[in-house]
Amino acid sequence: MIKLHGILLSNYYSLAKACFFEKGMAFEEVKDPPSQQDDYLARSPMGKVPCIDVDGTFLSEAFAIADYLDHIQPEPPLLPGDPLARAKNIELIRHLELNVELVARRCLPEAFFGQSVSDEIKASTSKDLSKGMRAVENLLVCNPYAAGETFTLADLYAFYTFGLASMIVKKIFDEDLLGELPELKLLLETLATRDSIREVEAAKSR
Repeated sequence: MIKLHGILLSNYYSLAKACFFEKGMAFEEVKDPPSQQDDYLARSPMGKVPCIDVDGTFLSEAFAIADYLDHIQPEPPLLPGDPLARAKNIELIRHLELNVELVARRCLPEAFFGQSVSDEIKASTSKDLSKGMRAVENLLVCNPYAAGETFTLADLYAFYTFGLASMIVKKIFDEDLLGELPELKLLLETLATRDSIREVEAAKSR
């Protein structure tokens, strides 16, 4: 059985866990906080969560995990089979991750851990988030799902990207990151009722 390593507080761990539920695949959870210790880096080269253990071979990064699950159990698919549709899905995912989630994370230490972030970092975060949100808005379909008519991996990335980024923006800038995107707000509200996401989120309150 595949073992999923990480912690519940990680949005990427939650995303990977939801992928298992979407696939209906059995897995074992292993509580394994991020670390820079050598033994941990042997499992996850950047010391981040999540990673999975497949019969002694470790695989890190949420996207790589999702892609692996899609190959060993193709149904239901997380990514489209059509090459161009798949590429467009990945394009949206990369913009969500690189230009929204990771940008917002610059202010994570102050938002949640009581550390200070410089005014320069806050200013660059605000500027770069505006550009990232514009890019994502250009790619989002919301008809009714993030990338079109069917649920895909892009929906999980949207849910767990904006779940974290919105909280950071509210705490640091006192702004609503989704204020001008009612269709995206509706999408996230709909996704919150999906069985896989509900099961992941429910575990956090147990």
